Amino acid sequence: MKLQRKNRLRATALGALAVSGALVLTACGSDDNTGGASGTGEKTTAASNVDCGKAKGQLRASGSSAQKNAMDLWVKNYMAACSGVEINYNSSSSGEGIVAFNQGTVGFAGSDSALKPEEVAESKKMCKTGQGINLPMVGGPIAIGFKLEGVDKLTLDAPTLAKIFDSKIKKWNDPAIAKLNDGVKLPDKAIQAFHRSEDSGTTQNLGKYLGAAAPNDWKYEAEKKWPAPGGQAASGSSGVAAQVKQVDGAIGYFELSYAKSQSIPTVDINTGGAAPVQATSENASKAIAAAKIKGTGKDLALDLDYTTKAEGAYPLVLVTYEVVCDSGNKPETLDTVKSFLSYAASDDGQKILTEAGYAPIPAEINAKVRETIGTLS
Repeated sequence: MKLQRKNRLRATALGALAVSGALVLTACGSDDNTGGASGTGEKTTAASNVDCGKAKGQLRASGSSAQKNAMDLWVKNYMAACSGVEINYNSSSSGEGIVAFNQGTVGFAGSDSALKPEEVAESKKMCKTGQGINLPMVGGPIAIGFKLEGVDKLTLDAPTLAKIFDSKIKKWNDPAIAKLNDGVKLPDKAIQAFHRSEDSGTTQNLGKYLGAAAPNDWKYEAEKKWPAPGGQAASGSSGVAAQVKQVDGAIGYFELSYAKSQSIPTVDINTGGAAPVQATSENASKAIAAAKIKGTGKDLALDLDYTTKAEGAYPLVLVTYEVVCDSGNKPETLDTVKSFLSYAASDDGQKILTEAGYAPIPAEINAKVRETIGTLS
């Protein structure tokens, strides 16, 4: 297709990180779903470059709330360009999205973690002639937000975070925290650690980070369900952020845009590198740029390095995948799935997310995503 040829040329010219500020992972279920994109001239122009192809009718999808604002922007521009097509993305959770996909009730699912082997096996019943595959579409930092009266800057490392979320460190003036924050007056106050109440890809990615970077202090398997005892649960990233915003002594994890939109301070992470690293889209991009494809065939699941010490690389990141069948997609929605995802993966589809706070999928990998979308059947 003309759009794909154009995009491949652009991807080559841009290089792996030319769009390093273009995408930053945004709020799971944020109350502000515009992501700063209010239909400017630039975004309207981007919509005019959509190749609608044979897209028609209604396409239902569901899953990851981490990409909700991304989906809102894509859907808005895509539907403006493709009259007669309706895209309905239900922002629920990664777990619910995969269940819906394997039950055949959606055209594709969004997930903050790649399909597990048993989920791939289950997908074969629905895909019939193929299986579910992972297409990385957006990425970004998982911020550790906190509220601590009198403290606006805080540094922690993976072992300390592991002990906090495992209820092993219970006071803010604990020696382990004080050692990382020389000169900061830490109060003798109880830590209120908040985690997600429902199955969450964000939870699973936090677990992967803690398991890799603090293996002696985090002994739990990286699963979507919160594994550790203690702490307090809240629904969705929005619920966790709301609690951290309100409760003095609180700490929790959520996508960066929650912290930005609600002015919640975030933890700098001591990776063992030259200096602690801030949770920013640019710093997340540096970590994601080192990702390698671990999937086989058309599956493009990524292997992230959670233990990186590269200068300025923020290690606590996640990538959101769109889950589709490599073959055996529903005939009635296949053309729309291919057209919509081609737009989302295009240069235009990626660029419009700059203000929403996402971090880019490296251009080399994104080129493979576009190529794979074109072969879906």
